[in-house]
Amino acid sequence: MVFASSPKPESNPSKLKGFRDGAFSSVGSLIKLLPTGTVFTFQFLNALLTNNGDCETPNEYLSGILIVVCAFSCAFSCFTDSYTGSDGLVHYGIVTPDGLWPSPASELVDLSKYKLRGSDFVHALLSTIVFAVTSLLDPNTVECFRSSSYRKDHRAMLKAVPPVMGAISSAVFMAFPSTRHGIGYPFFSDDSDDDQSASKEVE
Repeated sequence: MVFASSPKPESNPSKLKGFRDGAFSSVGSLIKLLPTGTVFTFQFLNALLTNNGDCETPNEYLSGILIVVCAFSCAFSCFTDSYTGSDGLVHYGIVTPDGLWPSPASELVDLSKYKLRGSDFVHALLSTIVFAVTSLLDPNTVECFRSSSYRKDHRAMLKAVPPVMGAISSAVFMAFPSTRHGIGYPFFSDDSDDDQSASKEVE
């Protein structure tokens, strides 16, 4: 008696690859929400300025100033971008309705594609909100500014709000992805454009 084995379901490598690429792209977009330099600066200085949560009045003022300055840095970074100039160096500038400013060594670069867009304001608002949640719910900040009515429900909020904000911000950021590599964000050279330009020169 011969038993016929049931056929195994065939895996679709293209679907798996597409899902994997989409997941990595989403994570990469989420990472670009905040400039890493600003976050590291806040994490380092906030512990010092708040005295690890044991605050006096001067500590509260200093910590508040730090939060405001870092929040402004997050918003400002969304209005900056970078390019590789004709001298082979990376140049940073502020986006304007006409392009980047200032624009040294830009003879071979089309700066019109770096002009100000409506999505930049969305990214700036989103980046500021994410940083505000991250900084105001930091344990040292909470201990520094907490009142006498600090209860367990506040601690529950401390644990629940960051994941919720992360999910909401990642969804919005995927709907409005950023292509900028401004101040505080990693720069990636567009090798495909270089290859295309090189092939045109050969032709």
